[in-house]
Amino acid sequence: MKRITNLLGLATRPKPQVGVTPCDVVWTENKWKLLRYRARPEGIAHPDSAAGAAALKRTPLLMVPSLINRHYVLDLMPGKSFAEYMVAQGFDVYCIDWGTPGDEDRYVTFDDIVDGALGRAIRRVANTVPHRKTHILGYCMGGTLTAIHGAVHKEHLQSFVALAAPVAFDDGSLLSRWTRSPGFDVDVMVDATGTVPWQLLQGAFQLLRPTLPLMKAVSLLDRAWNDEFLDGFLALETWGNDNVAIPGEFYRTYIRELYQRDSLIHGAFMLRGQKVKLKNLTCPTLAVTFEHDNIVPGPSAAALISECGAREKQHLHLPGGHVGAVVSKHAAKTLWPQLVAFFEKFD
Repeated sequence: MKRITNLLGLATRPKPQVGVTPCDVVWTENKWKLLRYRARPEGIAHPDSAAGAAALKRTPLLMVPSLINRHYVLDLMPGKSFAEYMVAQGFDVYCIDWGTPGDEDRYVTFDDIVDGALGRAIRRVANTVPHRKTHILGYCMGGTLTAIHGAVHKEHLQSFVALAAPVAFDDGSLLSRWTRSPGFDVDVMVDATGTVPWQLLQGAFQLLRPTLPLMKAVSLLDRAWNDEFLDGFLALETWGNDNVAIPGEFYRTYIRELYQRDSLIHGAFMLRGQKVKLKNLTCPTLAVTFEHDNIVPGPSAAALISECGAREKQHLHLPGGHVGAVVSKHAAKTLWPQLVAFFEKFD
């Protein structure tokens, strides 16, 4: 009966609140913002207070999400929020909200974002502590961008977690094959659209698993009696359908140099005129891969460990998919504690 009642009321069911961990905007520039999460009232005092400063970890944490999806996947909802969890562990947590690019951002380049915006975010977080270092967690594309930046500008990186972040792009996956096919002309696409529309990007990811909507429907029917499951399901669907466009010139470089030419793994990628050599990424590095990740195959992300120059480096391979393994309650018991242990080891 509860299953039927919930299914009948699904259309009018209040949507769960997402991205609700309290935070402040500490820097803003064009469309992107730098967020700083507040310590929980029942836990650590505010970081700016004397008591809060004493309780915090020595090094802050900056989270770098993908440009394609909203940042709040890392702060999905209470109990399934990595940001909330890390604040509770005593970290001074920051996150980049890349915002929503408009038509006027079509000429924003890869260098503008990775050397410019990301670099400024890293420096602003690092400059909040005397040793001017920050831990960084880069998720998906955010991890790729951080690896590129850190291979050129490593001075502020205390440690780095690349969470399901592609580094080797000639990996035989569908995304790799599609972008390398003769019919995919990135120049024509960017010249025609300017800012690449989110509908095109979302459609491509949906085609990776065309039966996924059916699988979701079956799961929904099977577990609709469970209010907690239903709220989590709707929260993830809210995020999954809240996509953003991407600046055309950034996308042109991202596809041509990384997917089509695989320039990063071959040491031929250039950032603001400097050659990017992953061996110059020397801070302690952890690459996390997932067994059923259909967006970033394990070998594509694990390649960072063999290519980077860190003396302390580790590959963590876990069950699960690209998103579910990061934001679920299971992640709070498996993945998240291991990330805390890694950051604490190098704090």
